Amino acid sequence: MLKFAIHYGLHFGLPLAISIIFFKKQWLKMYFVMLSAFIIDLDHLLANPIFDANRCSIGFHPLHSYYAIVVYTILLLPKITRVFAIGLLAHIVSDGVDCLLI
Repeated sequence: MLKFAIHYGLHFGLPLAISIIFFKKQWLKMYFVMLSAFIIDLDHLLANPIFDANRCSIGFHPLHSYYAIVVYTILLLPKITRVFAIGLLAHIVSDGVDCLLI
């Protein structure tokens, strides 16, 4: 139960904190842009089983691969993709912490 709370607390809390601290005037809009990065979890549909509480997503799912993380980091450079990239990387950090708790 604690692992679940930490995992989803980070998934929702980390983008919220980043939005409030760095995007004060448009924090809600930026928060939702960052939350839209949850789209990378669609790659879980390719796994069998789709969900395994004892599986580390990092390096297992295609959109959670190290190559994908490099792409997400590169997406920080153009201003137009920066907030979404922050959301993607926050998502990866959240999943990475989850991997430490397995």
